[in-house]
Amino acid sequence: MKHVILFTLIGLFVVSPLRQVLAVDHTGHNYVQWEKEISAYEAKDRTNPPPQHAVLFIGSSTIRMWSTLATDFPDQKVINRGFGGSEIADSTYFANRILFPYAPKSIFFRAGGNDIANGRPPELVFEDFKEFVDTVHAKLPQTEIYYIAWNPTIARWGNRDKEATLNNLVKDYAQTAPHVKYIEACAFVLGTDGKPRPELFRNDKLHFSAAGYKLLVKQVKPYLP
Repeated sequence: MKHVILFTLIGLFVVSPLRQVLAVDHTGHNYVQWEKEISAYEAKDRTNPPPQHAVLFIGSSTIRMWSTLATDFPDQKVINRGFGGSEIADSTYFANRILFPYAPKSIFFRAGGNDIANGRPPELVFEDFKEFVDTVHAKLPQTEIYYIAWNPTIARWGNRDKEATLNNLVKDYAQTAPHVKYIEACAFVLGTDGKPRPELFRNDKLHFSAAGYKLLVKQVKPYLP
């Protein structure tokens, strides 16, 4: 009986760290696929250096395709470093190249939908987000990180429950984590029937149309410095 208790206690100390490691493990993840885009950003930075301590928007396609950032927030110095199709771990991995060089005063982050679409459970996607936060705050402890919630889409309607789980995990985390905020950006895409409004999306039924971005701006603007 004593041996059983001993092994159980050992298991508690061994399994928990292991589970934490597995949560952020991305062995075999294809970071090379983004090399062309990341290198292009670096080349752009060399010829036209962006301002220091600006507002950085980073993440997947919602950010990359947000071509009106500068005019949407004319009172801010904004930097767009989105790369479409990326997962949260990709932004963490490339932080040394497209995040830390700018020393941003605040970061608006939107990613996670591709992670779920690629089969990663929302609980592990949430762990990836916490890893992103830890990575950023290890070098920029005072930088505010704003997570823009993932909204339901027509193309990925079947993922809505998992996306909602991810949003709720981040929302709860942001209530206690220092310098982390959650931006609600889900309800505005839904019509009276409870489903995504087609006019807010492009023909692919996944990415925002111009009308969709206008509504997203209204959600984000109150959080800018």
